[in-house]
Amino acid sequence: MGTMHTRRVFLKSGLTVLSAAVTMPLFLQRTVYALNNPADAPLTQAGMGLGEQILVVIQMSGGNDGLSTVIPLDNDDYRRARPQLAIAQNLLGLGNGVALHPDLTTFKELFDVGQMAVIQGVGYPNPNRSHFRSMEIWHSADPKNAPKDGWIGRYFDSQCKGDDPKNYPDAKAGINIGATAPLAMQGSKFTGISFQRPESYQWFAGNKSVDPKLRAAFNEVNDLHGHEGEMPSTSGNPTLDFLERTAMDAQLTSDEILAVTTKYRATVSYPGTPLGQQLQMVAQMIAGGLKTRVYYVSLGGFDTHSNEKQSHDRLMQTLSAGIGSFMKDLKNQGNDQKTVVMTFSEFGRRVAENASRGTDHGTAAPMFVFGPSVKGGVYGAHPSLQRQDLDQGDLKFHTDFRSVYATILGSWLKADAQKILGANFPTLPLIG
Repeated sequence: MGTMHTRRVFLKSGLTVLSAAVTMPLFLQRTVYALNNPADAPLTQAGMGLGEQILVVIQMSGGNDGLSTVIPLDNDDYRRARPQLAIAQNLLGLGNGVALHPDLTTFKELFDVGQMAVIQGVGYPNPNRSHFRSMEIWHSADPKNAPKDGWIGRYFDSQCKGDDPKNYPDAKAGINIGATAPLAMQGSKFTGISFQRPESYQWFAGNKSVDPKLRAAFNEVNDLHGHEGEMPSTSGNPTLDFLERTAMDAQLTSDEILAVTTKYRATVSYPGTPLGQQLQMVAQMIAGGLKTRVYYVSLGGFDTHSNEKQSHDRLMQTLSAGIGSFMKDLKNQGNDQKTVVMTFSEFGRRVAENASRGTDHGTAAPMFVFGPSVKGGVYGAHPSLQRQDLDQGDLKFHTDFRSVYATILGSWLKADAQKILGANFPTLPLIG
């Protein structure tokens, strides 16, 4: 069996990581392109150079109630539609006739210093009220067709110089904090990589939960522990040679991610919520100089069909505290200028509350974008709540979510938004 590259050589290569959830068949599927010329194409994805822009995406799963997040002021239609849920006390005014939920205090702080943009009335034509289908649409940026890949995954793919596998290391990697990479991060050549905790993120051959016989067989095939100082050689079998090199890639880079996340100690305290923990891990990786362009985290619980007020208030507290700590941490690191944070949810809620003091699936809702490089303010008017202006009881959108994506892709990530999104969408002046 051929020997491995040395540890020193691999550590100089700017490697990323591979999830413990990956199995051999899926591993082979995702690397079929590279098997044509394995000597030129490691499995792991080379990331960005230091100093380049970073995007952090926060998915608000379940359908966030936009009317309880960005609240219209002095609006009789709002109060009539929501006799139990209308929020009237301690609102955080933004101007433009709207205010933030009272618990979004850090949002208001960021807004007041020009580091938060509120985009109102965001949606897409012929909205779908299914969680699964609408989330597919937001992830793929394609309301018409069955999803094949995601908008961030196509961004990864677009960074390659053509289709030659030897150019794959030019692609930019993304990391999702979660069990599996979301559709948004799945491309035709590259898929975002996922883990829930850094200490559990390792190549499966090093994962003690894997069957010992399988682990031993894999280690024997790939000679993980032998010939450390020798120069690489080949077996004459390109598939085995490729597996050999990529096993070492993943083994070493899982060590790297663990080292990065355990070395940095934040100077701010994070809330003990899952979102707070996810954002803290992202901050650790940014502080450690991990070469990653896109980070992805999620907060669930927004499907508030009944007794909405208590659960939605708690979600607003969670969101505000997590983003507030994250932005302060980045500022203390000196990495806030190169980071933009974007939130989205698959849809908003209906204008009228239901009989269970909750709200049902709706359409348009606000998005938020944060960072010192963002031109803060309120973008677009609040959708009308007058009955004649509603779409079967739902808000009408006026800003296509793909315009926000196009702005982030073109103005922030410096990519060809039209190529990635498949059409030309008007951009917003969000980025300074």
